[in-house]
Amino acid sequence: MSEVANYPLLRDSIAQIPVTTLVKRVGSTPFYAYDAETIRERLRQLKRCGTVRYAQKACSTIAILQLVRSQGVKIDAVSAAEIQRALCAGYEPEDIAYTADIFDADALKLVTGSASGCIINVGSPDMIRQLGECLGAQARGRELTIRVNPGFGHGHSQKTNTGGDLSKHGVWHSEVGACLSLAQQYGMTITGLHMHIGSGTDFDHLKTVCDAMTKVALEVGPQIKSISCGGGLPVPYHTNEEYIDLDAFGAIWRKTIQSLESAFGHALEFELEPGRYVVAESGYLLTQIRAIKKQNTNIFYLVDAGFTHLVRPMAYGSYHPISIAYNPENKRNDEYQEQDVVVGGPLCESGDVFTQGEGGVVEKRRLPVAQVGDYLILECAGAYGASMGSNYNSKYYAPELLLDNGDVKLIRRKQSFEHLIANEIF
Repeated sequence: MSEVANYPLLRDSIAQIPVTTLVKRVGSTPFYAYDAETIRERLRQLKRCGTVRYAQKACSTIAILQLVRSQGVKIDAVSAAEIQRALCAGYEPEDIAYTADIFDADALKLVTGSASGCIINVGSPDMIRQLGECLGAQARGRELTIRVNPGFGHGHSQKTNTGGDLSKHGVWHSEVGACLSLAQQYGMTITGLHMHIGSGTDFDHLKTVCDAMTKVALEVGPQIKSISCGGGLPVPYHTNEEYIDLDAFGAIWRKTIQSLESAFGHALEFELEPGRYVVAESGYLLTQIRAIKKQNTNIFYLVDAGFTHLVRPMAYGSYHPISIAYNPENKRNDEYQEQDVVVGGPLCESGDVFTQGEGGVVEKRRLPVAQVGDYLILECAGAYGASMGSNYNSKYYAPELLLDNGDVKLIRRKQSFEHLIANEIF
């Protein structure tokens, strides 16, 4: 039987460290806490399938990048600053892939200058042209990879669909030949293919992706050295959901790679580019219940974290497990009970609700009866949590902790008002 997830409704610790200890370490809520061992375990699992390149957009805090690097994992960047983050974490340019659909001025300057050893994974023909024109004679001999849009997509939301003719991502599959010719004009060579669709546990769909990759690879020919399946590996956000069978996933891709190796007469490197799978389950957003109120028959737990700290529920109705940690300073008069509640944040915005579905439909969640001052924990929040934070309503970014074998390390300080307005001129 496949392994299934189990998320408690009530907890008193994270990574064997009491919640109250974590709160004292930061001094206030909200804040993020990451379990380092969960990240290591996910990377060990992924390495069974091929070369792992972490998609840092999921969580780009430099201490997390250092942890990932210590496990022998390469890195993906989607902006100039993400390249610089990887360099700060100790990565060499050769281990960094820049994947994008455009070059902005900062990125083009960086990949043709101090970080010229980066792998360039182009998502549009214009990127090839701009790189060639910028490098001039130095373009000759440069190797590129192409992110291919196979003409179809997959995803739980239209906002996360990365393929098809309504997706902005990747070079349209019928334009690959034109990109080969364009690269040749500048003396560059396409040596790798990337196809990120995110089939997850839909292995029938994954076989369709593999067929599409095979077709494009055979068109490009034996100059291909590497194949990347991108990311999109799912994690279970609901109790009793099954984890993806990585061995079955790897076997499907291995068959594709072996077929291409036979056709080309040489070995190919197979890369995975996971982000969510590496960090999602490691991350917890700890927040405090500051008010409990009734709106007609509905009970609201109002907390001090908002979508400025975790935007996924507001953006596309994403579900996160929620647990309660009792504050020992509160007196307990009743036995353990549960009730249906709505969980909302402090922002002056109707969409600032953590218990909602796609389209903004407010939902109730069965949670332990709590009091003002108790802690509420949004779980599986390590991916696209802190990295998508904002200063809307002039709220501060959340501090971050790394929990590692009993140690509690502060890896991002609480933002100050001075930092919030540092770039403003008045």
